[in-house]
Amino acid sequence: MLSVIHAIPFPSWISDTAFSIPGTPIAVKWYGLGYIVGITLAYLYARRVCETRDIWIANGVPSRPVIVPNKIILEDLFFYALLGIMIGGRLGSVILYNPGQYLANPLDIFKVWEGGMAFHGGLLGVGAAALLLARKYKIPLGRIADMTALGAAIGIGLVRITNFMNQELWGRAADVPWAFIFDTDAAGLPRHPSQLYEAFLEGLVLFLIIRIATHKFKALTRPGFISALFVFCYGLFRMFVELFREPDASLFGPFTRGMAYSLPMVIGGLIVMIILAKRPPVSPKRIREENAEETEGADG
Repeated sequence: MLSVIHAIPFPSWISDTAFSIPGTPIAVKWYGLGYIVGITLAYLYARRVCETRDIWIANGVPSRPVIVPNKIILEDLFFYALLGIMIGGRLGSVILYNPGQYLANPLDIFKVWEGGMAFHGGLLGVGAAALLLARKYKIPLGRIADMTALGAAIGIGLVRITNFMNQELWGRAADVPWAFIFDTDAAGLPRHPSQLYEAFLEGLVLFLIIRIATHKFKALTRPGFISALFVFCYGLFRMFVELFREPDASLFGPFTRGMAYSLPMVIGGLIVMIILAKRPPVSPKRIREENAEETEGADG
């Protein structure tokens, strides 16, 4: 009882709705805005990084030139990445977390207004978008994947904050002073605000790690390293936060599903980083925007 008294009631002034259009049933949710604003900021940040010339110049002897994506390529990439996030995230939620429910009621798959998105499915969707664009522009997949990873933490952080505002994906019962009592929790227990833990680690901290890697250590001179670093760090942070987060579905042995799906990310990301660190860096190749679709064969 004492822990309940000292828990923080969820603030009544926080709503899941950003604004409504008077006279209509239309309401814009913070959750949807989080995705749109997040991917827009990620695109703008990727453009800024691509225009910062010195971080693309290797300290060592480069092995070959590799195209630095321009505005046209980035616009294409982030359009398809948005589709990949939406489609992959939804299918990931269906397949990875609630297959039984959707097998019993297949039409529920299309009820996106009821929520249900999975990061790991969205990651695969973005990977498919990166592969498509790499083949279209004849640019190494690692370089295209790096573009999606540069500002991905911005969107992740924003969406985790909206998870908190929606009072969903809350944490395990806790007696810490900053525990919250969520209105959506029928048990009314004080719980870890695990959404905010994720916003901090998977958002702010991950963004700073990638920023330091690109601007201090010139990691973009090794195509694929930034995306591998992103995958590794996200997986590590997600596994840590899962210790405080209420499991979304049944466990896989001793692991929550979030842990089980993140473990291959940690292992795979680490292996790729080790391999790429041993390779020589590459030099930047700039192309004019009107020639963006004439890059076939440019990089082998």
